[in-house]
Amino acid sequence: MLDNVTKRRIDTARDILVGKVPDPKSQVEQITIALIYKFMDDMDAQAEELGGKRKFFTGDFARYGWAKLMSPDVGGHELIGLYGEGITTMPQNPGIPPLFRDIFKNAYLPYRDPETLKSFLKIIDEFTYDHSERLGDAFEYLLSVLGSQGDAGQFRTPRHIIDFIVGVIDPRKNETVLDPACGTAGFLISSYKHILKSSIDGEGYNTLTPDEKGRLAINFKGYDISPDMVRLSLVNLYLHGFTDPHVVEYDTLTSEERWNEFADVILANPPFMSPKGGIKPHKRFSIQAKRSEVLFVDYIAEHLKPTGRAGIIVPEGIIFQSQTAYKDLRKMLVENSLVAVVSLPAGVFNPYSGVKTSILILDKSLARQSKTIAFFKVENDGFGLGAQRRPIEGEQFTQVKRELRDYLQVLCDRQSTADLQPTLGLIVSKAKIASNGDYNLSGERYGEQTRMLQALWPIVSLAEICTFMTGGTPTSTIVEYYEGGTIPWLVSGDIHGFEIWSCKKRITPKAVENSNARVLPKDSVLIALNGQGKTRGTVALLRMEGATCNQSLVAITPTKPPKVISEFIFWTLRSMYSDIRALTGDTERSGLNISILKSIQIPLPPLEMQKKIVAEIEGYQKVIAVNRQAIEGFEKKIQSTLARVWGEDGESLAPK
Repeated sequence: MLDNVTKRRIDTARDILVGKVPDPKSQVEQITIALIYKFMDDMDAQAEELGGKRKFFTGDFARYGWAKLMSPDVGGHELIGLYGEGITTMPQNPGIPPLFRDIFKNAYLPYRDPETLKSFLKIIDEFTYDHSERLGDAFEYLLSVLGSQGDAGQFRTPRHIIDFIVGVIDPRKNETVLDPACGTAGFLISSYKHILKSSIDGEGYNTLTPDEKGRLAINFKGYDISPDMVRLSLVNLYLHGFTDPHVVEYDTLTSEERWNEFADVILANPPFMSPKGGIKPHKRFSIQAKRSEVLFVDYIAEHLKPTGRAGIIVPEGIIFQSQTAYKDLRKMLVENSLVAVVSLPAGVFNPYSGVKTSILILDKSLARQSKTIAFFKVENDGFGLGAQRRPIEGEQFTQVKRELRDYLQVLCDRQSTADLQPTLGLIVSKAKIASNGDYNLSGERYGEQTRMLQALWPIVSLAEICTFMTGGTPTSTIVEYYEGGTIPWLVSGDIHGFEIWSCKKRITPKAVENSNARVLPKDSVLIALNGQGKTRGTVALLRMEGATCNQSLVAITPTKPPKVISEFIFWTLRSMYSDIRALTGDTERSGLNISILKSIQIPLPPLEMQKKIVAEIEGYQKVIAVNRQAIEGFEKKIQSTLARVWGEDGESLAPK
């Protein structure tokens, strides 16, 4: 665990660079170069203290040693010259390993301000560590500043989620471990630490032999499409004890070069983003798809050995999307390798992404003999779901890990799962999951059997109880479609407010006849598929007769005979606003569609109970409205009084 002093030093080093090096990735590179620079000089000093010889800063490169840079006799401009030459000539230094040479490749000093450099190097000089593991932890913290998604869709996986997955999968000392989208190598490092910890005997000694430790380094492999990520992950692994780390630049989805390499354990948080037009994979995938998340899961499932295990973080689309590729993937997983699904709360990747995610747990040998799949729901991962992700009480990962391990042990012992009653999950038969051909992996879909949601009523999808209708836009260049129009025509900007009684735009009957702007049923629930700012996912009740809408809105109405009332749909969807937005990610270009809306699941009380719930909510709403009017009245009085203070309105309060 990294101490707060070291964290503050890294934050201070970043603060010094911000004005001169605004790009976060460049900040990380500058700090990485300085830390490695100091690390090598410290290793030289340690070798001399133990009676050995310097290795890194010798010969012509001795004059660039860190201790010489930090000498009070070195002036500001001389320091810039020495440090600038030091980092740019380091790749020619025969005494440093190829990995470090690669770190310094193309290195340069992006600013020429002596005071900035002095302040920066002074902070780096304050870093202390008794072994590379401490420096490795500092480097892990530094990598967290990369934060925002890169071009390939990378963002940092929180350490506690990585450790949870590794703890469940339980990699062992003789197994090969692969991360095919390794980023900064977080899964590989956590697996290495897990094996080291598992090898401690009762007296606190590590039981791994030198040969076993050597095999560990060979057994751990990673791929990444980004050369920057490969470079950072190599440094990260080196600083955590891997003297010869094996991470290579490789496009897992379009290259066939490593297709025949398999692993005992695969751990990954693959990119969720696909380029415009989709991925163009080679032909060896069993699932025909263009989406990166589908292809990565397929790749992982296919590249496990017959007894292999995997833990994969996936976006929610994998869980329930209805397109053929998604359904084919889920079918393959359920039949061949999936043993459990762990649903995570939307917000675990804040502030980088608001996308809703789940964890797929694969175990090929257990899946073949099992007739069930376990579903768990984590609502509290130990951190608040806001942008700051501050620690909170009541984390559920510990309980889920315990209950999931119990389930896997029962499968391993070939015993019945009938007596298992997980408090944070449920166990569902594969036959039920396969019953309608969707192979939906949302635990809520099967929630009537469990306390997972602690719901009083069955959980149903909107597709089971509602119909859906969207609209269109008449050709804008045809004047007679708009001029003199009498038919209300709604757009996403009209949806704010609980009820819609009027709108500004109008179209003609001829426009309706010649476009998709169909007349909507009165009392429909309207939901915005997209729109600026916070519009996407906003709902309202349509109270107008004969209104139409454009393609940015969908009208949701109860099926006949009705199992649900519109007002209940409205209030339920309104309460799910954040969750609905998270189904598509949280970028400006994110959008909902009818397929996603149909998959949304809600509790379904009896009709009479729905009416009572709605009446109770509307009663509260009236109280809010009355109080809002009172508040607005008092605000006006405050403004009036302040105006009088300034002598602007009526009698002045100034002394006479």
